Amino acid sequence: MDIKTIGVIGAGQMGAGITQVSLTSGYAVILLDINDDLVKKGRDRIASGLKKMEEKGKLKSGEAEWLLGQMKPTTTVAEFAGADFVVEAATENEKLKLELFANLDKTCRPGVILATNTSSIPITRIAAATKRPEKVVGMHFMNPVPVMQLVELIRGLATDDETFATTEKLAKKMGKITIVSQDSPGFIVNRVLMPMINEAVFSLAEGLGTAEDIDSGMRYGTNHPMGPLALADLIGLDTCLAIMEVLHKGIGDSKYRPCPLLRKYVDAGWLGKKVGRGFYKYERQG
Repeated sequence: MDIKTIGVIGAGQMGAGITQVSLTSGYAVILLDINDDLVKKGRDRIASGLKKMEEKGKLKSGEAEWLLGQMKPTTTVAEFAGADFVVEAATENEKLKLELFANLDKTCRPGVILATNTSSIPITRIAAATKRPEKVVGMHFMNPVPVMQLVELIRGLATDDETFATTEKLAKKMGKITIVSQDSPGFIVNRVLMPMINEAVFSLAEGLGTAEDIDSGMRYGTNHPMGPLALADLIGLDTCLAIMEVLHKGIGDSKYRPCPLLRKYVDAGWLGKKVGRGFYKYERQG
């Protein structure tokens, strides 16, 4: 299938990043979120990202504005009837994703691939909400999307070869490096990363060290570019908790039990950088 227009669901940090990369890779984009305010915030984030690229000489003068004009913001799923490929980047909530994919299946043309940016929910389960499970695939981008090179590709049980090959080709056209994971909770990256973050939270909860010392230990002792608690703040503590819950439920091993302190922070609304407070304090975004 010739892909000219990509539909992106979710105008948050991940969806905006996927949109920006899609635009700079030569695709038109339909960007969807649930209300005009969220769509506007996403558009502003994308505009800022493109402008920075222009200032750094990665785009020609005036190109940022032109690329932004290739994006159609919307709050209506019906607009996705014009999409040639869809990437869902909504909140990491299984019920929400299943509802979205059922609606997309009814709206999108036959043969259009429906990809999910889920970081932990099994692709086979999401695909089962549609009548085109062979056209559903996992396309897990890393945050921040314009900077991080990796895309994790995951086949559902029914994903066909054409769908997988098309998705892999698209990711590479976006300048990404791809790896392939089995359809298991958390896939490869979060299966390894989230337990490390969770253990860092346990270490903080037990008074093993301060947040600064725990992060500095991993940065300077293991050469990580960012400490696990700062990374959790960047990802979003609600997202980290959701992934740990999927791992714990899906695999059933107690080693994936979310740290109670992580749950407490989420209950308090201390979700990380996006709200101005997590394990560290930040200037509030947006």
